[in-house]
Amino acid sequence: MGEAIEDRRKRMRIRAWRRGTKEMDLILGGYADAHLAGMDAAALDAFDALLAEDDHDLYQWVTGQAAPPGRFAVLVAELTARTAG
Repeated sequence: MGEAIEDRRKRMRIRAWRRGTKEMDLILGGYADAHLAGMDAAALDAFDALLAEDDHDLYQWVTGQAAPPGRFAVLVAELTARTAG
């Protein structure tokens, strides 16, 4: 049997807030707090995959210093919009 959805959300929230760099803690943690509860299975899968990426890469994607891989483009755009507002 797989991980219960609420356990998965809890794990992902903790992972979003404990990145290793304060900038990514704030960006991903804030996003998780605002969006995890409403995510469906596909969105959870995408966010979970994003959380597995390196902070340095994530920061470059979010700040526009580098283009994210296509599979993360929409999610990074949401993160970018959140940090700009």
